[in-house]
Amino acid sequence: MQHWLFLTVAIALEVAGTTSMKLSEGFTRLTPSVLIFLFYAASFVALTFALKKIEVSVAYAVWSGVGTALVTGIGILYFRESATVFKLACILLIIAGVVGLSLTQAEH
Repeated sequence: MQHWLFLTVAIALEVAGTTSMKLSEGFTRLTPSVLIFLFYAASFVALTFALKKIEVSVAYAVWSGVGTALVTGIGILYFRESATVFKLACILLIIAGVVGLSLTQAEH
């Protein structure tokens, strides 16, 4: 179960890195610009540990899919981006795909 914890940490760090990208305002703000690289490096380390027990196809799909869904939520709630029905439906499809792939790991 520890491998899923590593994957969760990897996702949180990736989301923090992507949020830092937005906050860096095109690398014009120093702290968020530095944090991009720190968060992404730490995310890759955690993802690598998760890959010791989780299939790469499942881990990467969960990492990128959940990260995408969370960043979309942050964009809508924090950065006041649009929240269209189509956008939300697409996020639901991503989540459905992640759940489906996660279930294939349980069968393995």
